Amino acid sequence: MAESKHQKLFTEFPEVTTAEWEAVIAKDLKGADYEKKLVWRTMEGFNVRPYYRAENLEGIKHLGSKPGQFPYVRGVEENNNWLIRQTIKVESPAEANKQALDVLMKGADSICFKVKKNFEAADLEKLLEGIEIKAVELNFEGCGVLTAAQAFMAKVEKAGLAPEDVRASFNIDPIGKKLTLKGRKCGADIKESGIVELVSKYDKYYRVRFVGVNGTIFNNSGSTITQELGLSLSVAHEYLVQMMDAGLSVDQAARSIKFNFAVSSNYFMEIAKFRAARMLWATIVNEYKPAKKCSCKMKAHAVTSLYNSTVYDPYVNMLRGTTEAMSAAIGGASSIEVLPFDAAYEAPTDFSSRIARNVQLLLKEESRFNQVADIPGGSYYIENLTQSIADVAWNLFKELEGKGGYVAAFQAGDIQKMISETAAKRDLNIATRREILLGTNQYPNFTETADKAVTEQTVTAGACGCCCGEDSDFEALHPYRAGMAFEALRLKTDRSGKEPKAFMLTLGNLAFARARAQFSSNFFACAGIRPIDNTLFASVDEGVAAALESKAEIVVVCSSDDEYATFAPEVAEKLAGKAIIVVAGDPACKEELQAKGLKNFISVRSNVLETLKGFQKELGI
Repeated sequence: MAESKHQKLFTEFPEVTTAEWEAVIAKDLKGADYEKKLVWRTMEGFNVRPYYRAENLEGIKHLGSKPGQFPYVRGVEENNNWLIRQTIKVESPAEANKQALDVLMKGADSICFKVKKNFEAADLEKLLEGIEIKAVELNFEGCGVLTAAQAFMAKVEKAGLAPEDVRASFNIDPIGKKLTLKGRKCGADIKESGIVELVSKYDKYYRVRFVGVNGTIFNNSGSTITQELGLSLSVAHEYLVQMMDAGLSVDQAARSIKFNFAVSSNYFMEIAKFRAARMLWATIVNEYKPAKKCSCKMKAHAVTSLYNSTVYDPYVNMLRGTTEAMSAAIGGASSIEVLPFDAAYEAPTDFSSRIARNVQLLLKEESRFNQVADIPGGSYYIENLTQSIADVAWNLFKELEGKGGYVAAFQAGDIQKMISETAAKRDLNIATRREILLGTNQYPNFTETADKAVTEQTVTAGACGCCCGEDSDFEALHPYRAGMAFEALRLKTDRSGKEPKAFMLTLGNLAFARARAQFSSNFFACAGIRPIDNTLFASVDEGVAAALESKAEIVVVCSSDDEYATFAPEVAEKLAGKAIIVVAGDPACKEELQAKGLKNFISVRSNVLETLKGFQKELGI
């Protein structure tokens, strides 16, 4: 009976064909160009349609597998129980141990120790005191990582721990850390890195990964999602080939590699990236005929992107971290780290670290994301995104292989050129607000001034924490944060000792005046220039009098295009020499107004960053 009811229900809703959908869309567009209006041209190198239907799944080859099955697009396990990681900087092993024990009691089940160059084997005992190795995943990175790896594995072997009880990773990455970030020739060849010796000696510990592939470097240098993935695969393949050339089997080599990806706020695209990454890595490893299919599984850690974190309005970083963690969790990352909201400008506090952990605890304990494997599986949209990302990243991988691999392409300067071109496009998009950084280049907090911890050095420090390019043989990549230019601009105002104001002189048509006043208030606040907003003045004289009383250095005329021809010259005449006059918009009478001496216009077409620099110069900042 239930079946017949369902059948009846569906007969009451006849199928709507794609042609019928398209006909309705064409009617609503009223002659506008479909491709320009509705098709999203991504920076990743492919277009996204306005909607997808079952027919759009035709030809997608990865469909049909189950979670935990090759090619692992749906996950490397049958569940989605990721680990919650927190990184601890090791200044003092005893203090770092105390901090680790504390965060393990507060929800973390994966710890990453960032160790210095002078880290010694004896420090490891203090660092791990009271930590049950079987109960937690332990990760190590930093300049002393090789010493940490040797000491840790010796400790594990001496304790007689079973291979299945040891979960650890050591982010040994000479190609990323030395060649890519510092431009040093010594990073191109792994012979001196100790990787081969470690993998060969401890290969029975199949849950230990010695090699780190850091896609975070590319993300934080301004790459697209497909570039981050394609370049990461190329680096990983370089390690795979070099390890096999050194005598390791493909199983030993592949099983020793761990990927570290950044996850940005491009929500659905990031979900698809992790799915595509697993599929492509499995395809690469499988070509070398591993003895065990599980050697094709990708171990992928995700960390929220430092590229789009901000110094001003830092609490917005909580929102970014939440959506980014969701993308990584839904995409099937093995472990996730949410950076504390204040990580861009100070050592994270107990409060910010707690919030960062709790984001993931909420995703697990309340949203139950860990209880459903491959949440987006079968989604027309995400399956198509997965395939599109995979196609573009794979083409980039093949292009680099045609040039001799990642190292050869980097030494030739091809990778640096590609990333710098992309970063320049993104910088322009941010400067013109085609790409939004909430609280930085759009909707800033009008009343905020820089925290004492924020200095010119913290604003411009970049996003890798190392001496990039020092004593380099090749040009290096330079990680940075997308909002740095705007933050430097605003900090300059905050530290100038001045409190410049922009007065909104609203006249005429109420709807236009208010919309342009709000736009202009946001515009000037991006440089720390305090807006004085107003509802509407009855006349030019009333508005001018109020502007003079406010002692604002900038007066923005806000009205409709039709009314500017009358209002703007009158305001300019009455305030001549008393304030910088700005017209909000790009009216048809712009040339006429310019002929009358009005030179400042702001609109959605403006390069916000460069325009504000110009106003700062006029203000003597």
